[in-house]
Amino acid sequence: MKKKLFYYLFTVLCTATLFTSCSDDDDEVKYPIDTDLAGGYVGNLSVNVDGNQMGTTENQKITISQSNKGTNQIALSLKNFTFLVNVGDIEVDPCTVKAMDGGYAFEGQQNLDLVQPLGNCPVSISGTVKGNNINIEIGVKVGAPLNQNVKATFVGRKLTGSESSEAKITSFIIDDEAVVEQPVINEEAGTIVFAVNEEVESLKFTPIIEISEGATITPASGVAQDFSNNKKVTYTVTAEDGTVKVYTAFVEGTRKVLKYSFEEWKEGSNNDELLPTDLWAGSAAGAGILGGTLLKKEAKEDGTYAAKLITFEYPNKPNALIPKITAGSIFIGKFDMSSAFTDRLSCTKFGLDAETVGLGGKPLRFKGVYKYESGSNYLDASNYEDVKPVDIKDKGQIQAVLYKVQTGEDGKEIVLTGHDVNTSELRVAVANIIVEDIKEYTPFNIEFEYLQEYDRNAKYKFAIVCSSSKDGDLFKGAGGSTLIVDEFEVICE
Repeated sequence: MKKKLFYYLFTVLCTATLFTSCSDDDDEVKYPIDTDLAGGYVGNLSVNVDGNQMGTTENQKITISQSNKGTNQIALSLKNFTFLVNVGDIEVDPCTVKAMDGGYAFEGQQNLDLVQPLGNCPVSISGTVKGNNINIEIGVKVGAPLNQNVKATFVGRKLTGSESSEAKITSFIIDDEAVVEQPVINEEAGTIVFAVNEEVESLKFTPIIEISEGATITPASGVAQDFSNNKKVTYTVTAEDGTVKVYTAFVEGTRKVLKYSFEEWKEGSNNDELLPTDLWAGSAAGAGILGGTLLKKEAKEDGTYAAKLITFEYPNKPNALIPKITAGSIFIGKFDMSSAFTDRLSCTKFGLDAETVGLGGKPLRFKGVYKYESGSNYLDASNYEDVKPVDIKDKGQIQAVLYKVQTGEDGKEIVLTGHDVNTSELRVAVANIIVEDIKEYTPFNIEFEYLQEYDRNAKYKFAIVCSSSKDGDLFKGAGGSTLIVDEFEVICE
């Protein structure tokens, strides 16, 4: 009897030990979630509502991580889940993982608070991971008043971790004359804004877009878009790792555009004369008396004309009345010969009333094209008795100046001259470019720098001043230096 009891107890003990051992083994089975499952996945997400296909989102990103609610459980996250509208984030935690042939299967269910009118909805998740490939089905049961069954299918691949997360528009250009201010990208706000000519009718443009390396963009670069009637175009950039950045492009405003061309000329023996002469003036008249050439019309390939300015080197010995170097110039204003023999710089009267030149608002930008060729013999002729060669290259200058109308002690309006156009305290805004040797027509587009606050109720004078030698007002430059200018535009608010 004792022997039988001993064997019975021994058998029970072994059986209990065996069951305990199996239970411990089950608890210790840990799937390699951190190494085999956790990470980012990118792929295509197709959405179906009550049997109707709603479209596919490419480069959608889904994230899997280890759940803190269980050893063999994962948390799955899908940000900005969208069908018809963005309904919110799908985050189901936990989903239970089980081993399967060649990989793992997982499933989970959770009630989630989605955006209205969806509200609180039961969400189910089931999927498989085999190697780097993943397949997921997401079910959302939407209650009243919609009463819809939403099914989303995700097919993708696991990211290696080396993919770039940068999703940026790095360049956004619209090559159209109607666009007077190129698009400005505000990365923080996610906006792209630009301005157009107020007289333009069609606002259908084709942006040329550059984005982060490895990223994709929708709509694509080179696709025409309609920006009329305050329409906004949404661009979605997706990085290699599925990171998404959304930009909104739209017309920020309209601008008044003043255009100045050089089409009408009266040809002379040495110097040509611009017509009409009530806007443009230059120093050619004075030099013409001495046989110098300072201003000519320049034919362009398209049959239009540009203005050609040439620095004149007086061939004889200079004196107090005749400078050795006279820069070719053209400017909005008047050339007054009355002071030519006493104060040469006072001959240049820069600027006309803003209304006369068509300036209807605050100038913002100054545009145009130019070519430049410097002369070979730069001279400092500021002292006519001691003209010195200087080993430097000549440069030209193009500038626009806005200045206040003010009455002098003589009761007349003050007009800036060669003495003070670069220094006067009356200047409100300037746009200036120094040009060097360039053989082909080169565009410039510079912003006005405001030295004082602009007052819409104040009176102003405006001038565009061009010189074939930037220091011509100091009688410095190189004979033969040539500046050709054309297609001037002033963009106003």
